[in-house]
Amino acid sequence: MSFLQLSSRTMLSRVARTINSRFASAASVVSGTAPYSSSSYVSSEALVPGIGKAKTSTGLVGLEVDHDAIPKIIAKYQLLLDTMAASDMPESAFYRSTLEKLCRYRIQAAQENPDDPEKVEEICNCGQVEELVLQADDEMEVLQMYIRNRWWEEVEQDVDILYDPDPEDLDDEE
Repeated sequence: MSFLQLSSRTMLSRVARTINSRFASAASVVSGTAPYSSSSYVSSEALVPGIGKAKTSTGLVGLEVDHDAIPKIIAKYQLLLDTMAASDMPESAFYRSTLEKLCRYRIQAAQENPDDPEKVEEICNCGQVEELVLQADDEMEVLQMYIRNRWWEEVEQDVDILYDPDPEDLDDEE
């Protein structure tokens, strides 16, 4: 027998063993006799293509699916809160109070729906969970810049903010 024939037989033998072991593993999982916990491999919940753990694409170029986005949301928004608490930014700073509310809201949404990314997206109403993770990263950059430059000192304390103004009222002022 030539070397080429021997290596072909060895290769076929390995392929056959691999296929056989995969079928045996699949059969043991189906029969419930798996030698290890199959909870992470087999779930009683049906997977719906494109949703939850079966999500394969965000539909956004350059943004990969992240099945661990919800724990990351909790960790990153908590880090924002911790960074503000450790800074010398006053609690009365408008940016701080607004960011604290946003962080607490998103953390709460993620904690209350740890296995339902679609619900977190619906509650937060600011994109997909993967985008919320990126928003937290971006906000950390802004926060560090804000703290480093002490921009809260540049903002006037008595700023009147008019939300959703009535156009007729604005015409009367002119």
